[in-house]
Amino acid sequence: MSRQIYKADRVKRSVLTRLKRLGEIVVSDIENGKFPELRIPARTTRNIIYDEDLRQYVLGSRKIERTTKNIRHLRPFAQLLWIATFAKQLLKTGKSSTLRDTYYVAIGEGIDFDDQNESDEMIMQLECLLDHPREDFHIFPEERASIYGDLIIEYTVPGFRGKRVDLSAHPDGFAIGPALTTAEFVKCNAELVFVIEKGAVFSRFVEEGADKKYKAILIHTAGQSPRNCRKLIRRLHDELNLPIYVFTDADPYGVHIASVLIHGSALSAHIKGINVPDAVWAGVWPSDIRRYRLPSMKLTDRDLKRIKELEVDPRYQIDPWKRELKEFWKIKRKAELEAFSRYGLDFIVKEFLPERLAELQKR
Repeated sequence: MSRQIYKADRVKRSVLTRLKRLGEIVVSDIENGKFPELRIPARTTRNIIYDEDLRQYVLGSRKIERTTKNIRHLRPFAQLLWIATFAKQLLKTGKSSTLRDTYYVAIGEGIDFDDQNESDEMIMQLECLLDHPREDFHIFPEERASIYGDLIIEYTVPGFRGKRVDLSAHPDGFAIGPALTTAEFVKCNAELVFVIEKGAVFSRFVEEGADKKYKAILIHTAGQSPRNCRKLIRRLHDELNLPIYVFTDADPYGVHIASVLIHGSALSAHIKGINVPDAVWAGVWPSDIRRYRLPSMKLTDRDLKRIKELEVDPRYQIDPWKRELKEFWKIKRKAELEAFSRYGLDFIVKEFLPERLAELQKR
């Protein structure tokens, strides 16, 4: 049995045990004449602390109470128990569901969710209670991230177990879903990983042969990295010892995308091991707007509000984060990765990349 298959079996047993324990808490309260209640970790930036051992931000001790004693809590309490029941059903039958599918199954069974956001929130609350990510109970997001590069993988999922794929065989990249995330790494000739926020720039890196020139695996996050994508990046770093370089837009949202990959997310602070503490934010930095005279846009009121929020977030209190947030206030401008194209379509790969990598390696 491969390491990944053994791990999947162990995780399944753990989730089922914790689901049973959750049910026993509710039943015990009822049998003892008490209103069932649950205490769920609060997922806010005010309740995240840095764990030196894990090297990521994790949830602190603050909890929210969900009690059937309060009529306003009855509905979300019932929704949460349905999600737990559905999770158990998925594990027992060996099936999987997307976040969207889960919402529609709930509607079909008469569960009163106003929209998918409400359903997604209950799934995250169940994650907190079980101390397991939703992927461990077979609920996945729609996949949008992709990977390309000199890496051969071997699938471990039923139906495809033992099948090998060369990830440089498709110019658009392979979708990073649960099957790819849990695959075994068979052979890798790459020496580093470029993580890229934008699809157009990912395609530019492929077309310009950045994978060969820099012996790099290329990953497209399509905005904020989905969890499967973050897990795969973490595995590439931990198991293959590959350095990670992250490229995002020079706006407050791009800055946050890079930070979440490196420090962890406040909303997902209950999930361990999906950040990459040693990853490096390689740009585009706000200071690059002036340095490279990039085409830029004026920061909106929404952008400025977001920058103020980041400045009080504990994840942004050291450089380069602190330094680059200050730069926003100096220039009041933002720019996209594509802005380098003003100097030609190949500039970002032929000129910017070697300059930035050389600069980072000196630090």
